[in-house]
Amino acid sequence: MSRLQAENLYKVFGRRPDQAVRKLQSGTDRDELRADGATAAVIDASFTVEPGQIFVVMGLSGSGKSTLLRMLNGLLEPTAGRVLFDDQDLTALSPRELRHVRSSKISMVFQHFALFPHRSVLDNAAYGLEVQGVPRSERIRRATEALELTGLAGWENSWPDELSGGMQQRVGLARALATDADLLLMDESFSALDPLIRRDMQDQLLELQKRLKKTIVFITHDLNEAMRLGDRIAVMRDGRIVQLGTAEDILVTPANDYVASFTQDVDRSRVLTAGAIMAEPHTVMGSTTTDGKELRTPQDVLAAAPATVAESTPIIELFTPCSQSADPVAVTDAKGKLVGVVPSSRLLAVLGDPMTPTEALKDSAAPHKTLSDNDAARKVASV
Repeated sequence: MSRLQAENLYKVFGRRPDQAVRKLQSGTDRDELRADGATAAVIDASFTVEPGQIFVVMGLSGSGKSTLLRMLNGLLEPTAGRVLFDDQDLTALSPRELRHVRSSKISMVFQHFALFPHRSVLDNAAYGLEVQGVPRSERIRRATEALELTGLAGWENSWPDELSGGMQQRVGLARALATDADLLLMDESFSALDPLIRRDMQDQLLELQKRLKKTIVFITHDLNEAMRLGDRIAVMRDGRIVQLGTAEDILVTPANDYVASFTQDVDRSRVLTAGAIMAEPHTVMGSTTTDGKELRTPQDVLAAAPATVAESTPIIELFTPCSQSADPVAVTDAKGKLVGVVPSSRLLAVLGDPMTPTEALKDSAAPHKTLSDNDAARKVASV
């Protein structure tokens, strides 16, 4: 069962929004609507978020990502389209029913913490439960557990202004977790934090997700953050989703120049995996290893490989074995079957070429060919 579905969502602000939607559906450009006093913030957005996924929506300011998020929990009513949560149409609920869903099934973590300065850390974490009418003893217990989960045990009686920015954001996250909501909506939740604290919060979220397996929609303008956190990513521009896929999909095959421009500064070594850059095993069949052995079968390749890695292994972990041997690293599936190889030439081509990885691999040397020392040095120098 899908946890969350957005079906052809539109949000138009201004005059005659329904008419504006019909114009957009018939091909009218977004900019043309402005002359009629209408602004299309979200245009025909559709996606599915499976249970336990982190789904990231990213784009520049004004791309429509925050507007989209607010339609998912009914803070903004769609001009057209539907939002389904566990097969329940949220757009068809009465205001009272929608408030109940928001208080019990959907929690939101804001960018600027939204803590009450006159409440203790514990009471802030328990606020959502208070809104639900949970008895005080129960909400104190659950809020205490949530604060412990987010690394704030011992700070229960402190005041928000006694906490650092990162700690305040942890309180906001604890408040969302305390309600035990199935869906977490996080709107630029880490963007106000310093870089090191921001990375710590990303680590915290990933660690919590391993244990709690919540369904999360995370909004960001930072592609590195999107690729680090997201199981799937939607890239938005001018109200539309222009690409939807995994981090590897977006990095390896950007849908257009706009998406490609985002990926230029991404650390490919931490996003791309061995499975994304590997060559077919047959490309090294018939070649000879550094110690003179001929590779005739997949077992020969496995036996000669300086290392064997899974398809999901980040390529940053291939540097050492590729630097220690001219023979290719073997890539295996979950059953231990050889599915590909990564020679050093292929690894260096992906990291050192300014083109997209797909183009770099097409233009790289034959997968089993070893780069000369000078060629390798030039590639490494360009990374």
